[in-house]
Amino acid sequence: MVKVVDVTDLETPLRAGRREWAALGVLVLVVTLLAVDATVLYLAVPALTADIGPSATQLLWIGDIYSFVLAGLLITMGNLADRIGRKRLLLIGSAAFGIASVISAFAPNPETLIAARVLLGVAGATLMPSTLSIVRAMFADPKQRTTAIAFWSMGATAGAALGPLVGGVLLENFWWGSVFLINLPIMALVLIAGPILIPESRGGATTPIDLLSSLLSIVAIVPLVYSVKHWVGSGWDWTIPVCALLGLAAGWAFLRRQRRLTDPLLDITLFRLPAFSGAVAANGLAIFAFVGLLFFFSQYLQLVREYGPLQAGLAELPTTLAAMVVIAFVGWLAARLGAGRAIGLGLAVGAVGLVGIGLTTSQTTYWGLGIALVVIGLGTSVAMTLSTDAVVSAVPKERAGAASAIAETAYELGVALGIAVLGSVHLAMYRSHLDLPAGTNGADAAAAEQSLAVTVDTVTDATVVEHARSAFADAVQTTSFLAAGLLVVSAVVAWRVIPSPRGALEKAHDAH
Repeated sequence: MVKVVDVTDLETPLRAGRREWAALGVLVLVVTLLAVDATVLYLAVPALTADIGPSATQLLWIGDIYSFVLAGLLITMGNLADRIGRKRLLLIGSAAFGIASVISAFAPNPETLIAARVLLGVAGATLMPSTLSIVRAMFADPKQRTTAIAFWSMGATAGAALGPLVGGVLLENFWWGSVFLINLPIMALVLIAGPILIPESRGGATTPIDLLSSLLSIVAIVPLVYSVKHWVGSGWDWTIPVCALLGLAAGWAFLRRQRRLTDPLLDITLFRLPAFSGAVAANGLAIFAFVGLLFFFSQYLQLVREYGPLQAGLAELPTTLAAMVVIAFVGWLAARLGAGRAIGLGLAVGAVGLVGIGLTTSQTTYWGLGIALVVIGLGTSVAMTLSTDAVVSAVPKERAGAASAIAETAYELGVALGIAVLGSVHLAMYRSHLDLPAGTNGADAAAAEQSLAVTVDTVTDATVVEHARSAFADAVQTTSFLAAGLLVVSAVVAWRVIPSPRGALEKAHDAH
């Protein structure tokens, strides 16, 4: 491993003042809202299904297309932020996000809603790299930067968990489209306070963004994710190998092109640093398990336990509270264990929480689930905070936008794959556990095979509904155990691969 040092570490960095911390508050609101928007629809699934009637496949696309598009564009937008100014791109994205939210709220059919979610993803892709790279630019002092990134990470993790609660409050009083209208006041606040509080910053690159690289990055991500989702959710067909090969070929072409460019979209030499590559993987896997769980767990609370939307949102509140508590001790934990061991411990704790979900889905009381959600929130928040800090601290601030885009690509791919893979695995497990009684009529059987939401909405036979609910609960248990196993493997890798010496996050920089 080559030792790399940033010369700025030899100087005493300027400490941030009140204006920078106030600006951080605005940025945390943005990232919280983006995370809320990724999960707020979960509780709206039954109401949305009853209103505009999406198929099971359309329902998955409504849930994950936002993250697919966002992830595909993050690398491009991170580089664009470095070139035209991170503050400028943030303000442009805020206005676009507000417009796309209005279109989503009043979508009359599944196709329009999917298209609107695509627009939200495009707008969101301009916001995510800007927020984290601005944080990196504003906080030069390493200790202050770690604290600021902890707040930023808290916004992302707490926002993902707050989505169901916010959705629950809105759905108790308004129609499902209201979950998008909450974006408008936050975007208005950003457009008013942003120009006053947030300083402008840019990277050193002056060359135009390579459009072919941008296209290749999108073509590499979306087909691969689609092939996984379609295989697990609908079974094998010819589109799966075609899409997988297309994505792999585009990814190979993208990486080869980056090696030849003077100013690449993605500096692949960064991945030679264990602190960087291991942290990127840990970031994505932590949110993979966290958001993937929320996708089907919110439906479990409503459709199996028959909670109302608000009650279901409150039932998931322990995860949010746990994510907020993490900020109080994550710095101490990293100092005691080092980044790699602390990230590995966080992933392992998250796995224990997932096992707890699996063990308590059949219990009639809530307490077991509540405790498991606390454990998941603590573990995944520790892993995400420290892995994000490792990524953005491993590069000079001039490349903050590009590095932030890599961190957030891992985050958004984790969101998208969590919904696509775990959601599709859960659907497959639900169908495999579904054992309808003999004599069930064809229409009811077809509804039960499609999804539990459709069953509850259309089937009048109580016996069929009860069998579908039992199959859904069994699928939650199986999928939680599978996700826990993945996090255990990830914890071992993080513990062994990511360096753990104290101070490594501040001193690991790209100087090649």
